[in-house]
Amino acid sequence: MAQTIPVTVLTGFLGSGKTTLLNRILTENHGQRIAVIENEFGEIGVDQDLVINADEEVFEMNNGCICCTVRGDLIRILGNLIKRRDKFDRILVETTGMADPGPVAQTFFVDDDTRESFDLDGVVTLVDAKHAELHLDDSEEAMAQIAFADVLLINKIDLVDAEEIDALERRLRSMNAMARIERVRMADAPMEQVLDVGGFDLRRALDLKPGFLEPEYPFEWGGVLQLDSKATFRLQNGPDPAMSAVLEPIHAATPEALKETAERIFTRFSAPADILQPGAAFPPGETLRTLVLTGADHYDFTLAVDRPGLYALFTEHQPEEFEAGFFDAAGAKMDLAAEHVFNPEHTHDDTVRSIALELDGALDGAALNAWLSRLLQTQGPDIFRMKGILAIEGEDRRFVFQGVHMLFDGQPGDPWGDRPRSSRLVFIGRNLDEAALEQGLRACLAA
Repeated sequence: MAQTIPVTVLTGFLGSGKTTLLNRILTENHGQRIAVIENEFGEIGVDQDLVINADEEVFEMNNGCICCTVRGDLIRILGNLIKRRDKFDRILVETTGMADPGPVAQTFFVDDDTRESFDLDGVVTLVDAKHAELHLDDSEEAMAQIAFADVLLINKIDLVDAEEIDALERRLRSMNAMARIERVRMADAPMEQVLDVGGFDLRRALDLKPGFLEPEYPFEWGGVLQLDSKATFRLQNGPDPAMSAVLEPIHAATPEALKETAERIFTRFSAPADILQPGAAFPPGETLRTLVLTGADHYDFTLAVDRPGLYALFTEHQPEEFEAGFFDAAGAKMDLAAEHVFNPEHTHDDTVRSIALELDGALDGAALNAWLSRLLQTQGPDIFRMKGILAIEGEDRRFVFQGVHMLFDGQPGDPWGDRPRSSRLVFIGRNLDEAALEQGLRACLAA
């Protein structure tokens, strides 16, 4: 049997230093040929421009968060790479800063072909020493990145004092007692701290997330009912004013049958839905139903079937969150024949978004500096990350910049040569006004 290819997953919240570390991995003389799978949260991928002096091939997946597309993209790309396994020694997967690394790691255990060809060597998470505390309390993604890590690299330790670093390390240790913790400046981690970690701990991953080895679905629950004609699905007020659901015939009343049916119907949850008001009939079929749950103490929907038999109901949320129950035509409470709690898909904080701007022409350097200074002073705490390539009037080289909250850093990049001058920027943060950002950048164009 051919030797498996080691894979390192590199993760960390926005601005933690992943690209800087990736540059180091790709440029240091460690004697290993590395294929990179890279993704960015945003409409414009700029990381390939930020990865400098890299001879290795960089693969960029479909736009969107890697944790949302992993079941298609990552498996497909790994399948293509295995055909060229003589060209590299290991693979590094750099996730977006908005990603829960769990679904990425999951791929190396749930897909048979992937498991046979690749070995997950470890998850390495960078932590921004200066800004980590801003995200650990309110970001599920940041917490998941720390919880799943085999190695935690506390980066930018030169920006905070020793007491703050000690306090952060204690907090990280309380969140993940199993990870090795190292302190670094400018993501300058020795290669032995990043590569050849020694194996991802599957048992710990299952302790953290019991459904780790199951695929992710756009619903949390499925239950099987024996329906002879009609039954009432009754819900109380819950966490949301609506809930999506699908009713589908099923061949057996077992959790295994529910999982098989889930694989067949999960795409319906991304299709247009019929809106059902309380009291409406809820028939089985190909259509997603969205149940309206507002304005009353409870809400009844009629599960109406033409043919007696077993039916599976899949719901966006767990029924217990709505104190849901099932009742037959005589009003008697019905028992479920089987049920299963599914691994729900990761979703981003709706207030966090990525805004990508592209602008042809050169920018006035003084005007740009003034605009960025005002922007960071007024919105710095809400801007998790900004990065891009700028064309500055009078400069023959591209200007590569990155910012984290109120910190900003930039350096000259490659010469423009004969290429037309243009700027590309990506802002990632909360409560961002795209029109205002575009107007501010456009006002910096050189006359």
